[in-house]
Amino acid sequence: MAKTTTRAVFWLWSALAGVVSAAVFLAVAEALALITDRNGSPILAVGGFVIDIVPQPFKEFAIATFGEYDKIALLVGLGLAVLIASAIAGVLQFLKPPLGVIALVIAGVLSVAAIVTRAGASAISAIPAVAGTVASCLLLWFLIVRLRRWAAVDLEANGSADQNDSAKNVDRRTFFAVSAIAGASAVLVGVGARVVNVATSSIDSVRKALKLPAPRSTVSIPAGAELDIEGVSSLVTSNEDFYRVDTALTVPSIDPASWRLKITGMVDEDVELSFDDLTAMGLDEFAITLTCVSNEVGGDLLGNAIWLGVPVRDVLRKAGVKSGADMVLSRSVDGYTASTPLESLTDDGLDAILAVGMNGEPLPLEHGFPVRMVVPGLYGYVSATKWLTELKVTTFAEDEAYWTPRGYSAKAPIKFSSRIDTPRPGTPITAGRTAIAGMAWAQTVGIERVEVKIDDGDWQNATTSEPINNDTWVQWYLDWDAEPGTHYVSVRAVNKNGDLQVEERAPIAPDGSAGWQRTLVTVS
Repeated sequence: MAKTTTRAVFWLWSALAGVVSAAVFLAVAEALALITDRNGSPILAVGGFVIDIVPQPFKEFAIATFGEYDKIALLVGLGLAVLIASAIAGVLQFLKPPLGVIALVIAGVLSVAAIVTRAGASAISAIPAVAGTVASCLLLWFLIVRLRRWAAVDLEANGSADQNDSAKNVDRRTFFAVSAIAGASAVLVGVGARVVNVATSSIDSVRKALKLPAPRSTVSIPAGAELDIEGVSSLVTSNEDFYRVDTALTVPSIDPASWRLKITGMVDEDVELSFDDLTAMGLDEFAITLTCVSNEVGGDLLGNAIWLGVPVRDVLRKAGVKSGADMVLSRSVDGYTASTPLESLTDDGLDAILAVGMNGEPLPLEHGFPVRMVVPGLYGYVSATKWLTELKVTTFAEDEAYWTPRGYSAKAPIKFSSRIDTPRPGTPITAGRTAIAGMAWAQTVGIERVEVKIDDGDWQNATTSEPINNDTWVQWYLDWDAEPGTHYVSVRAVNKNGDLQVEERAPIAPDGSAGWQRTLVTVS
């Protein structure tokens, strides 16, 4: 019994050795990434790889469950996976050497593969992961050798007790001393390197100091555009509250001074623009509501902002679009791509823009600083590329974007919809006069009216706010004499073409959700 207990203790120490070795791997890699290539972080590269390969239903689950914290949830999950895997590697090395070292080598190879296949990777990008792998393997080998010697004395009890005790004490002290020093150093170096990486690569100070040219034209907010009803979303969504859904595990840091936009593909002449070139074309304000394809019926993955930018058609005109093209493949600095119908970018009646400002300030880092695309009437995954670096004029037959092979449509016009903001499900209200209110949107077309139904009653016309334009959402409300009990409230919209919002429910994939929102309200 004692021997079994002792053996379990040694398995625990061997697991600790594996965890410490993995920590050293990450620390060495993070530290070297500061010197060689900031994109050489294994945990971020593997995280990005996971984002790319995870099946579409799991992506939807992550967005629905964690919202804007989905990246943090992924990193926490990866951290737990590394912890468990490294502990297993330590036990394997103790029981069947060199299986644990082999496991670390395999993990290192996978990390290198994830790093070198990321957008922007160079020949030196793999150095941090390679060095980290070597360091962790050597440490694991060293620690387990000492642990096995110590265990041999306790489990086998061969030879002189004095000699065995002396050897055991040396190996035990060495194991714990090296583990403690290596573990503490790994935490300090690894965390410090990541903090320094973020701090020194942060472009936030540059963004704050950036002075954008004054707009040639501004957005005029008409009287009656915002209703004074508690619980209804703001007409203009603040930068802090604006939804964020993208594939970037960490926010790219791009200095406007070094930013370049390439216009390539089916053009008369390749063009490259600097940030100053772009802003010198003249900036205008545009009010546009953006919607994410992951937005469920009644969801909040949409927002309205006042954007500052240059029409995409003006930029494409500089390169000259050749006949036969029907799509523009926009590319982010992190390799993400979106397929936008060419006509949505060149139509004089549509204000598709390259945005540099958002709600009176330069774009926030997480919303695409220094330049992003904003295209009214299309879901973000086919139009709203952040951290933009290239526009390739091409065809849908020739190229496909990031989400197309992952089960989403190559073309994705927004399905117009409506939402109930108040009363909220699960929040009882008191009987009497109250307002049912929310938002409705039909980008590029506009909302004609919103209708509300209480239980099985008739549809009633709600009062709608004055729209800023046809590219933005509107607020709506209906006064209701709420009676005690439970009631179902439904909402639907009609656009300016006379089309009624689709009643039948449709899932997010392949081209956006659909259906009337129907919510349960409890009146006390």
